[in-house]
Amino acid sequence: MTVWEMTAVLLAGVAAGGINTIVGSGTLITFPVLLAVGLPPVTANVSNALGLVPGSLAGAIGYRAELAGQRHRLVRYGTASLIGGLTGAALLVTLPGSAFEAVVPVLILTALVLVVLQPRVARAMAARRAAAAAAATAAGTAAPASDGGWLLLACIGLTGVYGGYFGAAQGVLLIALMGMLLPDDLQTVNGIKNVLAMIVNGVAAVFFLFASTIDWTAALLVAVGATLGGALGAKVGRRLPPVALRALIVAVGLVAVTKLLFL
Repeated sequence: MTVWEMTAVLLAGVAAGGINTIVGSGTLITFPVLLAVGLPPVTANVSNALGLVPGSLAGAIGYRAELAGQRHRLVRYGTASLIGGLTGAALLVTLPGSAFEAVVPVLILTALVLVVLQPRVARAMAARRAAAAAAATAAGTAAPASDGGWLLLACIGLTGVYGGYFGAAQGVLLIALMGMLLPDDLQTVNGIKNVLAMIVNGVAAVFFLFASTIDWTAALLVAVGATLGGALGAKVGRRLPPVALRALIVAVGLVAVTKLLFL
């Protein structure tokens, strides 16, 4: 890579780390940039997964206040995420590279749809919580605690499979699922999401160390950038205009799809 290409990868890592901490889908920034600098799709995906692990850790640490009292859930959901992430990573290196190249445009477009729909899901989550709180107040009881049951656990495991295989908008999926099936506020859900994404990226990265080809320069640049972005995202993420953030993600994702399909 040239100096300018290395700079672009580093800056993409910063953006991805911040976006992953706030909402998820940072892969839609780094993956197209890695393709643009000449990496093959599977190598780009593997190097990206490894590079994003420190950013996920930084984001999880930034949300440690929201994670107080969540130990039971983190162990339960984290186990499902670990198994799912390992399964997805194994599928990535077992299936032929041509299969990944064929399915990636579909995965990116699906992720973009999720990013666009996320505000509507958030509004539905808020309405659901308000209704539950009003019903509990009327009945003179506290809102019931919940861990989402086996349905949420299975969905988190399947999301882990997706995250281990590709990972774009993994965080959006997790927020949507937990937001609909848990009674907690969005910031708590986001903190749990950051830990689960870290587990999926981490177990996939360890698997890739022994089972796939990694571009270490790209992975290191993404890691440095994502660590900075994750720390910044946890501090200032709530101040960023969500519409502009989603517009950037969608624009970069569409460029990636265009490159994969037509170039």
